Amino acid sequence: MAAKEHRQDEDGLGVGGAPQSLTPPAAEKTSDVDDAESQTVDRGVAPKHSVFKSLGWLDRFLAIWILLAMIIGVLLGNFVPQTATALKKGEFVGVSVPIAVGLLVMMYPILCKVRYEKLHEIFSHPGIWKQMAFSVFVNWIVAPFLMLALAWMCLPDKPELRTGVILVGLGRCIAMVLIWTGLAGGDSEYCAILVAVNSMLQMVLFAPLAVFFIRVISHETGPLDISYEVVATSVGVFLGIPLAAAVVSRFALRTMMGLEWFERVFLRFVAPWSLIGLLYTILILFAYQGHQVVHQIVSVVRVAVPLSIYFVAIFFVTLWATYRCGFGYSLGATQSFTAASNNFELAIAVAVATYGPHSDQALASTVGPLIEVPVLLGLVYVVKWIGRRWAWKD
Repeated sequence: MAAKEHRQDEDGLGVGGAPQSLTPPAAEKTSDVDDAESQTVDRGVAPKHSVFKSLGWLDRFLAIWILLAMIIGVLLGNFVPQTATALKKGEFVGVSVPIAVGLLVMMYPILCKVRYEKLHEIFSHPGIWKQMAFSVFVNWIVAPFLMLALAWMCLPDKPELRTGVILVGLGRCIAMVLIWTGLAGGDSEYCAILVAVNSMLQMVLFAPLAVFFIRVISHETGPLDISYEVVATSVGVFLGIPLAAAVVSRFALRTMMGLEWFERVFLRFVAPWSLIGLLYTILILFAYQGHQVVHQIVSVVRVAVPLSIYFVAIFFVTLWATYRCGFGYSLGATQSFTAASNNFELAIAVAVATYGPHSDQALASTVGPLIEVPVLLGLVYVVKWIGRRWAWKD
């Protein structure tokens, strides 16, 4: 496909007034210090050089590590019977404690890299509100209804599995989207803003939308008591704790040790822990559900079909729309991964609390991340290739 020419006026806007990038132009660097995405590709650029060679060993073979984590998890869940039992003993806000720990470890380093001191510059950008309105429309109208339609198309005879899939579609991601955005060279600061906006909307909209989609549209019977407390607690824990720790760390360490030490030493030290936390979380997830994945393989495959279609479809629809609107690469990648990522920890917590840990609804919600992780990892490589193919830059 021929590269599309993006016009840019004096305000940094693209075609039709769409912002090419919301990141402040003056990057906060010292000499040759790596930027906020030092362990991934440069933000806002679909590089022409070999991305593979520019990555560290952990990023370079991430697909292999994730595949190994999945395999080891399934093997543990099937051949070490005590594994699943041990993981189910302790829960934190409806999620297994080991999984909760992995999510918190995974998010902290990414949030440490966000330049909170520059966020006011993003909010002062003339195109920020158009970007946020676009994101809210895609995340809270297009995405949930697309998942609802796919759930009915693929699971018309399985109401319990269908309900679990619908719950996955309602939860907007507040964790792994930061990983995918960073790996794809998206805008981390803007992604953090979208995560915050989706978190607030989630606390207000998740419960009524779940009732509307499951009770009113799908006419499902049975228990459906989704409290605002469950939703708010999940969001508060999995976003609030690592966000507060990251903000305190960034401002305290920059003040005490200096900017250069913070970027050269601290960020480089904590950066690998995001992917280590990701791999650990994946291993635990597959170990937690490894037995069900193997012994209920038909149900797993049936749930995997609408989920796979959803992740790919919503990603490419959003990517195409942002490209046609003249958004820059970093914003297009960020918007697309935000739309395609889901809050599986919230979906699991609600399904378990409402229907029980051994219900088909809980199984379907658990399959969500098992499909999401490999699909979105593949889309990271695809969007980088598309960016280079289209010569798509900010």
